[in-house]
Amino acid sequence: MMSKTQESESKVKKIIPSKLETGFQQFLYKTIGKHIPKNMTPNQITLIGALGGLMGIICAFLARIHPLFLIGTVFGLICHLVCDDLDGYVARTRNMTSTAGGYFDLLTDILHITYLIIALSFAGFVSFEIGIFLVPVYALIIFTAMNYILYLKEFLFPRLGPIETHLFFIAICIGSMILGSKDIISIWGFGLKFADIVFIIGGIPMYYEMIRLEIQLFRRLSKKDEEERK
Repeated sequence: MMSKTQESESKVKKIIPSKLETGFQQFLYKTIGKHIPKNMTPNQITLIGALGGLMGIICAFLARIHPLFLIGTVFGLICHLVCDDLDGYVARTRNMTSTAGGYFDLLTDILHITYLIIALSFAGFVSFEIGIFLVPVYALIIFTAMNYILYLKEFLFPRLGPIETHLFFIAICIGSMILGSKDIISIWGFGLKFADIVFIIGGIPMYYEMIRLEIQLFRRLSKKDEEERK
């Protein structure tokens, strides 16, 4: 049996810089969280969110046929976002936290966003050049978050957290349904669609945040190595 000291050392500190993310989580906990059935596990909630995200990805691919399929993508994004917050709430409040559950949660996040970008590119709403530029960002942020958990026992959310990311994609879907996949402006002969412009505006700060977190992690790990050698 784990002692109190060992238990406190194994706990992961959750750090959420985004006030929007914090407010949204508290809203979900007070409205939906208390109505979740007692027999439902965190992994089941994560799976529901993953299936919702998968539906959204499929609808994004089908949007190549008609833009209104993006309505399904919007609902998929909302489902994934809600479940992504509620699975952790259930795990903490019912003492059901697990390393495997945390891994499953972060893995579904990576797969969802990565394949959603690919699907929107395939459907023609995002230029492949822009999509390729953005595909690695979220995956690298999640990879960095995993290492914060593993080595520093911190679940550090980026300043542009899950809710900002999901709202970002919802805006792209709604704008793409209205404006379609036609080029809006041309820069040096390269045509930019609505989604391209939004991706560039949102992608630059995401890249900055990813690099900032990675540099910060490297410095803290280097400091930790030095302290352990003393």
